Amino acid sequence: MGIVHTHLWFENQAEEAAQFWTSVVPKSRILGVRRAPAGVPGVEEGAAFVVEIELDGHRVTLLNAGPYFTLDESFSFVLECATQEEVDHYWEALQAGGGEPSECGWLKDRFGVSWQVVPAGLDDLTLEPSEAGQRAMACMLSQQKLDIHAIRAAYEGREVPTMSS
Repeated sequence: MGIVHTHLWFENQAEEAAQFWTSVVPKSRILGVRRAPAGVPGVEEGAAFVVEIELDGHRVTLLNAGPYFTLDESFSFVLECATQEEVDHYWEALQAGGGEPSECGWLKDRFGVSWQVVPAGLDDLTLEPSEAGQRAMACMLSQQKLDIHAIRAAYEGREVPTMSS
């Protein structure tokens, strides 16, 4: 059987993205950087061409290959967090340097890559086919950065505390 891993196309920021992501996500590292030989379309000779990384054990290949394809929200990394403090930390860290928040725990980092920063157990609350699950889902849908305490309160039918943005 082959090995499945993620492959992302960049115009020219693969090495910078690799350095940023491996500094933010624990248990991550750059495995190697291959430089472009002469004649690669859209890539200057000697520039980073293929960058191999591991993000928390998940292998990702980043390719600098010019402006022919672009990243969009149809692809995202999911970063599941054990605590609200982790959600808060990664939410801010991944937006550093020009990222932007979206809705329901989604954000884009400064490279245009989408991330879902989610608390552990979110699906157990929001995807339950019950009135409690519907309340939790409605609460989640009203948030940018996810607030697990507010989502839990909604699930339990308690007053929802003021939510984080």
